[in-house]
Amino acid sequence: MPLIWLIAIILVLAAVGFVMGRSRAVASAGGDARVLHSLPSYYGWNVALTVITPAFGLLVLWLLVQPLWIESRVSSQLPDSAISDTSTRGLVMSDVRRVSEGLEALDAPLLASERAVDEAFLSDLRNRLGAAGVALGSDISPEVFVAARSYRSLSSWGETLMSVAVLLAALGGFGVSYLVTNKDFRARNTVERGILTVLILAASIAILTTVGLVFSMLFEARNFFAAHSWQDFFFGTKWAPDFRGNSELAILPLLWGTLYISFIALLVAVPVGLFAAIYLSEYATSRVRSVAKPAIEVLAGIPTIVYGLFALITVGPMLRDYFALPLGLGQSSSSVLTAGVVMGIMLIPFVSSLSDDIINAVPQAMRDGSYGLGATQSETIRQVVVPAALPGIVGAILLAASRAIGETMIVVLGAGAAAAQFDRGLGELVNPFEAMTTVTVKIVSQLTGDTDFSSPETLVAFALGLSLFTITLGLNVLALWIVRRYREQYE
Repeated sequence: MPLIWLIAIILVLAAVGFVMGRSRAVASAGGDARVLHSLPSYYGWNVALTVITPAFGLLVLWLLVQPLWIESRVSSQLPDSAISDTSTRGLVMSDVRRVSEGLEALDAPLLASERAVDEAFLSDLRNRLGAAGVALGSDISPEVFVAARSYRSLSSWGETLMSVAVLLAALGGFGVSYLVTNKDFRARNTVERGILTVLILAASIAILTTVGLVFSMLFEARNFFAAHSWQDFFFGTKWAPDFRGNSELAILPLLWGTLYISFIALLVAVPVGLFAAIYLSEYATSRVRSVAKPAIEVLAGIPTIVYGLFALITVGPMLRDYFALPLGLGQSSSSVLTAGVVMGIMLIPFVSSLSDDIINAVPQAMRDGSYGLGATQSETIRQVVVPAALPGIVGAILLAASRAIGETMIVVLGAGAAAAQFDRGLGELVNPFEAMTTVTVKIVSQLTGDTDFSSPETLVAFALGLSLFTITLGLNVLALWIVRRYREQYE
C-alpha cells in the first residue's frame, strides 16, 4: 500500500473516531453534556489521538528500522568476490539500491524471477535502467543483481507488513479508546497528558538530532585520524589533497580563510545592521518603520546562491577594476573581500532585526529619566539605551558570526576554491584581494563526485565538519552566556 494512502486511512479513521467518541460520551450521559466529566470534544480527541499516536509512532519507527535491517541483511549476503580492490562494500550496496529501485520502476516481474543471469541479460538490463533514468557507474554484476532482487523482495514484504501492523495499531487504539469512553472517563486529563507527551517527544527529537549529528561526524572523524596524523591536520600549514596517497590535509589554511572572510563580513554587517536598528527603533516614525523594517528583512529571505551570483557578476569585477588593479593588489574578481562584502550584506538583517528587538526591550522609563536629567536623544542612545542593550547586541553579533562561518555558496562563487598558502608570506595572507576558501567549501568538494569513504581525502570532510561544529557551538554558547550573564532584568 502506498504510504500516502496509509496515512490518509489513519487520518480518516481518527476523524471517524472523533465523531463516534464524542457521540458515545454524550449518549452515556443521557444527552446532558453537563453530566460529563470533560467537555464532549475531549472525548472525541481522546479517541482520535489514540488512533493517531500508536499508528504514526509505529510507522516512523518502522520506516527508520526497516532500511537498516534490509541493508544489513543484504550486505551480509554479498560475497567478498563481488567487491573489487578499488571499491568498498558500501559503494557496492549503493549500486544494489539503485538497481533495486530500477527494478521497481521497470515493474517487470520477469526481472525478479529466478532465471539465468548471463552477460547479455545484465547488459540489456543496464540499458533498460538507463532509459528509465537510473544511472549506474559500472556494469551490473550477477552478484549485484541477485542482491538487488533480494533487496526489492525484502522491501516489498516489509512495506506489506508495515501497512498491516500500522492499521492494526490504529484499529486497536480506536477500539480500546472507544470502549473506555463514558461520562465518568477523565478525557481532559488523558488528552492533556497525551499532548504533553507529544511535546516532550518533539523536544527530544531536536536534542537527539543534534546528538546524532555529533556522533555521525565523530565516528568518521575517528576513522580519519586513524589513517592520518592529527598533528598534521591541526598544526600543518598546507592543504593539498592527493588521492594517490601523498596528501597534506591541514585545517589551518582553511580556517584562516574562514575567519578572514567572516571578519570582513562582520565589518560590513555589524555597523550597518546596528545603525539601522538604532534608527528604526529610536528615530524612525511608525510609517517609515513599517516600510523599512520589512524591506531590510527581505534580505534574509534571498537564497544564498543569488548572493553568490551577485558577488560573481557585480561585486567581484567592480572591486577588481576600481581597487585591486589600480593598487596592484590582484587581478582576479574572486577574492576574500568580494565574498566578505556580499556575505556582510546577507547578514545585515540578522544583526538589524535582533538588535532592533533588543533595543525596543529597553524600558521607556530609562529614556524618560535620561531626558529628565537634560540629556539629548543622541546622548540617551549612547549612554543609556545601547549600554542597556549591549549584552543582547553582542549575542546577536556572535550568532551572525556563526552564520558567516557556515556559509558556502557565496564563498564558492565570490572567493574561489583555493586554500590560503602560508608559504607565500604574510603579505598574501592578509591581502583582501587574494582568492581563498573556507572549511565548508572543502567539505563539499571532498564529498562531491565518486568518493571512496575509506580514504583520508574523503574522511577529512568529517574532521573538518566536527571542527567547524565545535567552533560554531562555542560561539553560540558564548553568545548565550553573555546574554544571560549581563542582561538587565526590568520590571
